[in-house]
Amino acid sequence: MIKVSEYGFVKRLDMARSFWGRGRYWTTAYYVDGLLVDTGCAHTALELEEALSDHPIHFIVNTHSHEDHIGGNGALQRHREGLSIFAHPLALDVLQNPRDKQPLQPYRKIFWGWPEASQANPISDGEMIPTQDHTFRVIYTPGHSPDHLCLYEPDQGWLFTGDLFVGGRDRALRVEYDIWEIISSLKQISKLWITWMFPGSARVRQDPVTELQDKISYLESLGERVLDLHNRGWNVQAIVRELCGGPMVIEFLTLGHFSRKQLISSYLSKAS
Repeated sequence: MIKVSEYGFVKRLDMARSFWGRGRYWTTAYYVDGLLVDTGCAHTALELEEALSDHPIHFIVNTHSHEDHIGGNGALQRHREGLSIFAHPLALDVLQNPRDKQPLQPYRKIFWGWPEASQANPISDGEMIPTQDHTFRVIYTPGHSPDHLCLYEPDQGWLFTGDLFVGGRDRALRVEYDIWEIISSLKQISKLWITWMFPGSARVRQDPVTELQDKISYLESLGERVLDLHNRGWNVQAIVRELCGGPMVIEFLTLGHFSRKQLISSYLSKAS
């Protein structure tokens, strides 16, 4: 299932596998000026290709190597001769051999599927990527994953954030995420002049700096409370019950891979 919307020159493509006629656990790609930012999941690869059949794609940039952001790489690269893909150096092995380098838990196979292999080139922090009418700056933003990056168009104030920013107040986190690096990366992008923020799994925001600052404040405040309770001798489960509320559906769907406990544990990972 795919839904297309437009924000000026930027085309947004929301994709999800359909269950009983409804999309579940959507992911997003963006097309602008011949640049495709991410490619969704394997289950929607053919739909993405069809949606962009009349659009020239000069190259793809992956914000990170998670399966719901690289799933259309292989099909697009096979059907468009010479199509180049760029990603963080740490992402290249996963893109080349996703089945061996990024094992998927059952929920990830069901919702997003195994990506087809693709060949990519590394891009550096601060590197400038020109399109016909724009120039995008690469910004390394680890935390959601070690290989995460954002793309920033400074003249327009466009920021493509991948999965760095998700709205709302987090009560859970996935294994491998680093909450302190997420906070640091959010602080880094919050200093930019941003007119439009284009996230990979949340709604588009206009003039988002206040929302970014609110997100940072919430995460830092939660971290302070976690560390305070930890220093007072509380164990992880007690902190979870006190600060994160009751059980969440996603904890059952992911068999604990995405959980309240993991959020608290990430905060405590650097506790003295």
